This record gives sequence, structure tokens and C-alpha cells, in this order.
Amino acid sequence: MGRLVKDKDYLETVEGLFFCVVGYLHPPGKYTAYLKYVPSASGRIWRRGSVKYERIIKRYHVVQVGESFKLLEERYPHYLHYCPVRGIRMSMVPREYVKRHYAPEDRLREILASGGGDPLERDVASLASWIAREAGVDPRDMGVTGSTLLGIHNPALSDIDLVVYGAENMRRVEEFVRGALLDPRSPVKPLSEDYLRRWSVEHARDAGISPRELLEIARRRWNYGVYRGRYFSIHAVRKDCEVRERYGDRVYRSLGEVEGRATISDSSESLFLPALYRVEDVAVEHGEDVGEILEIVSFEGIFSGVLYEGERVRFRGKLEEVVDKRGHRYYRVVVGSLEVPQSYVVPLLPR
Repeated sequence: MGRLVKDKDYLETVEGLFFCVVGYLHPPGKYTAYLKYVPSASGRIWRRGSVKYERIIKRYHVVQVGESFKLLEERYPHYLHYCPVRGIRMSMVPREYVKRHYAPEDRLREILASGGGDPLERDVASLASWIAREAGVDPRDMGVTGSTLLGIHNPALSDIDLVVYGAENMRRVEEFVRGALLDPRSPVKPLSEDYLRRWSVEHARDAGISPRELLEIARRRWNYGVYRGRYFSIHAVRKDCEVRERYGDRVYRSLGEVEGRATISDSSESLFLPALYRVEDVAVEHGEDVGEILEIVSFEGIFSGVLYEGERVRFRGKLEEVVDKRGHRYYRVVVGSLEVPQSYVVPLLPR
């Protein structure tokens, strides 16, 4: 497939299902991914030619991923597998069932070359070109994912989901977009306070936190906004050279649920998925106190890039023991697992 198959890529299966790739750890001959779109006669928004599609993941939360397993168990059990390295059962696409691999950078290159064939594609081309130019990023280090990547988007209703490859490129984009969202002359606008409040009330229960805490998280997210009246998002994806862990380099073992407090010591890799926060001064309040929790990783995108170094946070998630090939052992907390679906890592707010 040319380059590594990685986060935010899509895979089309021989049955016509669309899976979104998650992260960078894939067992030999398989790709870790969740089911996103399926052909459906009742589909109303997404279509390609005469084929209509239904979105299986209604909102981005681990519980929704778990719900998709029910459909797979009933109709496509060959996409559910146990992973001995991570100790979880997860949806995965065996290589022999992949009909086509969709790479976001290839699709954006195609849209930029043509100028876009519909209003959405023209907005994608315009926004991506503007960000690349102003942030000093090569457009070849950007891509577009979601329904636009697959060509099943609705030109009137679909969002713009951009990806940026590489940590340094993402830092440049972040610096530029943060400033642009504060500039009233900019074509990108922040999400309204009213929208953020409603969103926080609707989604706080998913994570098991208060609407006030989620609102604080929502206000910190610079990579969501509005462009020409259309919702957009920007996500970081590692370049191949930044994918340092290969499948089997480490083995992960669940030790149950854990809650506590910690201080963020390093947030430099928190914009990728999973978001990685290195922590110190950890105090376990519920669960097994193993003494050496070194990091909190989040598979829930809402907690990506929103915590600051030196900040005190509280967390709840799955405690994992991590052992590498040399036998070195440490512990981490996972936010966004089926074992602990209501999980979070949030800043401690004043009362």
C-alpha cells in the first residue's frame, strides 16, 4: 500500500463496508479500524453514484464503537478479533478483505488539482490551501478524511475534516489557526459559546464528567471551527518516521479501573490519536495503586491537545501494565476503552 496504513485512513472491504483506521498498531495481516459506513437502501445523506450509505457511528464515543460490534457479530464476524498484545477484542480488517485503501493526502491532492467538483470540495480546497500557505506547510503534508475522502459526502451537509501529517507541521498549523480564530477578519470562525454549552450538556454524560468540565475542554479546542458556514476539524497524524512503536514491541495487560489525580509533565504528543500525556505526582484515589503510572493515553478525541504542561488533572480510566521486549515494566491509564467507557482526563477547576 505504499506507506504505512495509519490513523484517519479508510478501508473499503469486499462487501462495500467502510472502516476508519484507528492509531498505528496493527496485527500482522490485519488493520485495527472501526466500522463507519455501510451500504443501505435507507441512507439519506451519504451516497456515491447509485449506492446509498448509512453511518454506523452516530457520535464519536467508545460506546458507539462497541455498538457497531453487534452488527459485525450478526453479519460480518470475520471483522472481530482478539488482540493478544493489547488484551482486547476489537474490530479489525484482514488484509485479504481490503478492496481499496483510501489515503487522505491522495484525496486532497486530487481535489486541489481539480479545484473541486462541488461546493464542499471547493471549500476543502480553499481552506486547505489557505492554511498550508499561511502556516508554511507543504500541502502534500495535509489530507482530507471522512466522507469526503470516500467520495460519499453530501455537498450541502458534510463537514470538512482535514489531517496534518507530522508533529512540526501540526505545531505550525496550531499556531496559525489559534491566531486566525481570534482575528475578526479571518475566514475561520470559532464555534459559538451557545453551541459549546449545548454540546457540553449533550456529551458530558458520555464521559462521566460535569457539563462545566466538558465546557472547559471545549473552549480549549482550537482545531474545531466554522469556515464559510461549514463545520471543520483538523487532526494530527504521525508521519511514517514518527511511528516508533511496532506491533508486539510492548504488551498491555488490564488491571481494572482506576481514578486519581496527576500533573501533566509532557503534552508534546497529545494532538495525535491516541493522545499521549506523560504525568508525574500521581495520586491514586480508587483502584490499584501500582506506584509508577507514567502516562495517560486517550482514545477519545475530545481530550486531545487540551491539557497543559504543569497542570493538575483528575482522571478515570483503565489501568494497564505495559511490558516491553526487554522486560521493562511501567503503568499507564487508558481513557476511552470498552472496559471503562465513562473515562476522562480533565483539568482541576476552581470550585
